[in-house]
Amino acid sequence: MVATRAAGTGVMITRFFSALAVLVAADAAAATPQRIVSINLCADELLIALADPDQIVALSPFSVDRNLSFFADEATAYRHDVATAEQVVEIDPDLVLAGRFTKRATRDMLSRLGYRVILLDPARSLAQSIDQIRQIAGIVGHPDRGEELVAAIVAARTEAEARSPVVPAETAVIYQRRGYVTGGGTLSDELLEVAGFRNAGADLAGAIGGFVALEQLIAVPPDHLVIARPPARAEDQGSALLAHPALTALFPPHTRIVLPERLTVCGGPSLPAAIRWLVGQAELLEVR
Repeated sequence: MVATRAAGTGVMITRFFSALAVLVAADAAAATPQRIVSINLCADELLIALADPDQIVALSPFSVDRNLSFFADEATAYRHDVATAEQVVEIDPDLVLAGRFTKRATRDMLSRLGYRVILLDPARSLAQSIDQIRQIAGIVGHPDRGEELVAAIVAARTEAEARSPVVPAETAVIYQRRGYVTGGGTLSDELLEVAGFRNAGADLAGAIGGFVALEQLIAVPPDHLVIARPPARAEDQGSALLAHPALTALFPPHTRIVLPERLTVCGGPSLPAAIRWLVGQAELLEVR
């Protein structure tokens, strides 16, 4: 009789914990957002990499920009025109991903209307990017995918650091439209360092970055100029500076590194490709 009661008690306990596990799983599933809208390019990329396709309701217009978006082709599979609070309300998602620099009026309106809004800060280092990947992967219910992406970033960095660097490190400056220079303490700064370069932009534009006059760049030129695309004719005032004859004379093709913007605008899914791209460029320079 005692044995029978004990067995019965054991069965009840087993059933109780089984039922509890089912309830916990159901609560977790209910808490996982099923209708997500992104109004930020970097959030677009994280969603495409980490969420299920049927969780993604809409992306921002920048998601299909081939110059800026790492997943421009993949983004065409989704609605990709959402930028205003009115458009978000029309869709009525259960989660909105925005950037810290998304229009404040848009963010505030969505929050006042009761929407769950998560703001992404610009990643200023590999570590911050990894933290953000894990955050979003957990929120969308796929932490395993986040760890896979983190492992890919760590592997790319390990491969880069294992190669024999140039000693002393050659200097490079990331020079953008209108003379904007990426400073130190940025994700691009760390990517250059991982690839074996020293970012001279830190000396020219400080820790954050800023506009640097052409004369200032020419006065203390770096070994290499990093640009987003091969030099072409000046199409507007922003690109005219990059086509300036002084730059052409001082930085011939063999001293230029082309680093597509789509690899560095955001941290996250593009980082393994960005690291390997820069390492490949460094190896080409060593061969020349």
